[in-house]
Amino acid sequence: MAIKHDPDTGPGTLRGGVAAWSLGCAVATALARPRRSVALALLGAALALPVQAQQQQASAPPSAREGVDVGKKSWVAEFVPPEQLERAAQQQYLQMRRQAAQQGVLAPDDNPQLVRLRAIAQRIIPYSFAWNDRARQWKWEINLFGGKQINAFCMPGGKIAFFYGLLDQLQLSDDEVALVMGHEIAHALREHARERMGKTAATRGVIEIGSALLGLGGGGRYLADMSGQLVTLKFSRDDETEADLVGMELAARAGYDPRAGITLWKKMSAANKGAPAEWLSTHPSGGSRIKDIEANLAKVVPLYERAEKPAQRFAPPSPRPAPAASGGR
Repeated sequence: MAIKHDPDTGPGTLRGGVAAWSLGCAVATALARPRRSVALALLGAALALPVQAQQQQASAPPSAREGVDVGKKSWVAEFVPPEQLERAAQQQYLQMRRQAAQQGVLAPDDNPQLVRLRAIAQRIIPYSFAWNDRARQWKWEINLFGGKQINAFCMPGGKIAFFYGLLDQLQLSDDEVALVMGHEIAHALREHARERMGKTAATRGVIEIGSALLGLGGGGRYLADMSGQLVTLKFSRDDETEADLVGMELAARAGYDPRAGITLWKKMSAANKGAPAEWLSTHPSGGSRIKDIEANLAKVVPLYERAEKPAQRFAPPSPRPAPAASGGR
């Protein structure tokens, strides 16, 4: 479908509630068999995982890498197979893209702001591999969607979405765009979605399996149902802080100034005063967040100073002029 657009005003508005993304996770196929031996094995594995994780962390040598330190990924993510989560994300992203194309609000490849986003992503992505080796296999994709939402996200498997309102209303510089993109990529690299779903599977699944062994309920019922459920994910404050730090490092290594995180969150806070933004609803801001960024700048500014800088810089969308006041007689 041909899309009519103005390079400065961007695509139209995407309808259908795509500001937050949902994913289904089929973790139950092999787990929810109605056999006592399988239930016992699952229960034992769930109880053993925390001990194994603690032993591994205790024996691990201290990290000597340069940059931020956010610790190891949570062990509970192991309850959810990454391949299944990435396939579910791919399907959801494809559906969202098709819907946008049908509504005429998916930016074409020659849209200046989409060209800009892809150029920044091309610099950041190679530095993601050190954080998650699976990222080397991901089929990375980035698209720009019409709409006034101040929103962006990266699904498991490297499916990135930006909304035009984020670039337009906040007039983001390349450095600020890189901080947003690095933050969202960090969520995928650190597998925060997988962790959140794993915590649910671990908690509810073990309880139901234990209940089944005691004759109190249908063991594995929740795990079996998960394959058909869509879960709207909101990350915890700890996840957000972790994504801030990892995102700062990714941007710095790619040649974008991590100090732009301060101006970015000042813009976000100002935008939130007018009306709650979609992105801010799941990305808490405020003075404490800026202080966390400032406290970690010394770890990433040297990376930025040594990094090769982008050969080309892009401008944000041209601000739309205010409508002229109509004269009266």
